[in-house]
Amino acid sequence: MPFDSVESILNTCREQDKPFWAVILEDDIHERGTDREESFSRMKQLWHNMLQADETYDRNLKSASGIVGTDGGRMLDYLHSNDSLCGGFIGSVIAGALKMGESNACMKRIVAAPTAGACGVLPAVLIPCYHRFGCPESRILEALYTSAGIGQVIAYRASIAGASGGCQAEIGSASSMAAGALVQLRGGTPEQIADAAAMALKNLLGLVCDPVAGLVEVPCIKRNVIGAMGAVAAADMALAGIRSNIPADQVFDAMREIGDKMDASLRETGFGGLAATPEGIRLRDRLS
Repeated sequence: MPFDSVESILNTCREQDKPFWAVILEDDIHERGTDREESFSRMKQLWHNMLQADETYDRNLKSASGIVGTDGGRMLDYLHSNDSLCGGFIGSVIAGALKMGESNACMKRIVAAPTAGACGVLPAVLIPCYHRFGCPESRILEALYTSAGIGQVIAYRASIAGASGGCQAEIGSASSMAAGALVQLRGGTPEQIADAAAMALKNLLGLVCDPVAGLVEVPCIKRNVIGAMGAVAAADMALAGIRSNIPADQVFDAMREIGDKMDASLRETGFGGLAATPEGIRLRDRLS
């Protein structure tokens, strides 16, 4: 059966002296009754879909609601002005998250990672590593297996759906997955992967799901940016040797508890939070 805890993945890594990603790969092969070549081929296709979604971003396209679109292009223009506070790599992460989120809102092809609403986080951190740092595709695929393992455990122990656990379950989970993927990509240990995943999600615990007019556009797209930025910070902390005081599994459990206690108006219904602000209501009424 799939892993139900990060600790069980870490134990397997220790017992078999294998990296995090390889343990998840073997689990996928066993669960789906496939072989290594087919599993890698499937993951490679997902990666190529991410690349294609990024490359085919249309900076002039707006969503059907007219609320979002063009910000990815605007961010790229700002980066090219060399006036960015964040610099090249982080600026690319921001632009990438915006581009992917807007592509989702414009009904273009994206990869749900783990959900459509959180589709911008993982590619936003991996694609700049691929292009800017020259990371081999094989290493990117290993990072994707690592992220899949983290997402699998979160889905089992808590939730990846905003309707169940709030936006912490979507952007929070994506940030956790991306942080672990980055540590894998940078040669970190399985324990550092777990620490990064824990720290990334801890920073987003309690994040509500309050889509304006019930659309996965505002504030969802810009939260992809925050999730991606948090993943980079968590990965760097873990790689520096900074530990999470709360183990990853306990962080995931805490997210489930918080989601269960969250009022229904803050779980993707569009009735609370930012959706209930005067401007949120005005936009809803205009679109209804």
